[in-house]
Amino acid sequence: MKLKLKASALALAAALAAPQAQAWSLEEAAKPYAGTVVDVVFLDRPGYNAIKEMLPEFEAATGIKLNITTMPYENALGEQVRDFVAGGDLDLALIDLVWIGNFAENGWIVPIEEFTSNPDLADPELDIDDFFPLVLNAFGAWNGVVYGLPFDNYSGLLFYNRCMLEEAGFDRPPETWAELKDVYGPALTKNGKYAFALQSKRNETQSADSFARMLWPFGGSFLNAEFRSNLNSPESQAGLQFRQDLMAYMPPGIVAYDHAETVNALAQGDVAMITEWSAFYTTLVSPETSKVADCIEVAPEPKGPAGRKPALGGFSLAVASQADDAEKAAGWLFIQWATSKANAETYLRKGGVPARQSVYQIPGIAEEFKFVPALVESWKEGVPEFRPRFAEWPTISEIVQEWGTKMMLGEVSIEEGAREIGTRMEAVLEEAGYYSGEKPLAQ
Repeated sequence: MKLKLKASALALAAALAAPQAQAWSLEEAAKPYAGTVVDVVFLDRPGYNAIKEMLPEFEAATGIKLNITTMPYENALGEQVRDFVAGGDLDLALIDLVWIGNFAENGWIVPIEEFTSNPDLADPELDIDDFFPLVLNAFGAWNGVVYGLPFDNYSGLLFYNRCMLEEAGFDRPPETWAELKDVYGPALTKNGKYAFALQSKRNETQSADSFARMLWPFGGSFLNAEFRSNLNSPESQAGLQFRQDLMAYMPPGIVAYDHAETVNALAQGDVAMITEWSAFYTTLVSPETSKVADCIEVAPEPKGPAGRKPALGGFSLAVASQADDAEKAAGWLFIQWATSKANAETYLRKGGVPARQSVYQIPGIAEEFKFVPALVESWKEGVPEFRPRFAEWPTISEIVQEWGTKMMLGEVSIEEGAREIGTRMEAVLEEAGYYSGEKPLAQ
């Protein structure tokens, strides 16, 4: 009897131990793909540099190598499109939230279900619900299908020089856009210093960071419910006119400012405030890159008549359909690892901005990283589609870049420029089949 009990106990112990012995691990999952090289495009921004610092750990654990091509944002879309059209070498797609329609509709990327349904590749700790829903849906999903996981994640925030504001008599940042212009603008624009800088260079920065930023808080938008231009509505016109008026308190030549110039203007103490992506926090608070690091504070973007509508931007990483099976599996293992809950705090500390809700709940994180409270607020209440995400956006963006710049330079009136953009935008949408019923009217 005792022998039977002992045998039963051993069997039970073995049964309980079996799941642990078979527990999923990155090392085991990657064994069939050791030596696989995964080609991907990165940008020269803090979030990518953070992953590069972490990469040796992944490569040592898996034997998988990443071949990274780093390029400017302006080149990233064209280079990837050319590669996918030609059936080239890229195994992963780096997707701006406004590119995903183009990538998905052309069949260039693989739904993550192909990997999450495979127990050999799916990390049981993936926890897709831990991503901020707004960010996951905006950056990684198209027509209800998730293709990529949020990788380089942005929210628009108000970065300001507390010391400059205090010297001008302010004990807090502006709450509204009107207050920023009418009260803070005159008080802070003097002696070669300026109250504000709005990145407005003629590229996606003009259309997204400058033009779009002034539509939503004022109740405007690119399109109305009928998918026609809404740029000449009173609300859109009010926002675009406000931008024009705000230029009185910006540095000369603001239409040539990209992110680097705008961040540097604040970091050098030349402007008091900027609205910029959360990804630049590390640059602004590091004494190595900022003369005013000790004075930098962060707040939510100001409210407009329609409320607080902060900018939303960022990227996802997705597996390319042109990759072979080994490259697809290896690429997915990298994406899963890079965006994991387990690595989120390390990624944050090295300069990235993870999209994981859990990392911002770690005690002390919100106090240590001053941008976190405003970031979390914006991802809970932001504009889901700050820019239209349909596949035709890149073409429309070029139109906005051209005529938005002409508006700021005073070459056309606000009304004329908006009408020109609207006419050309509708022509693009008509050719794509939105008005004939070939494509659904969904922004």
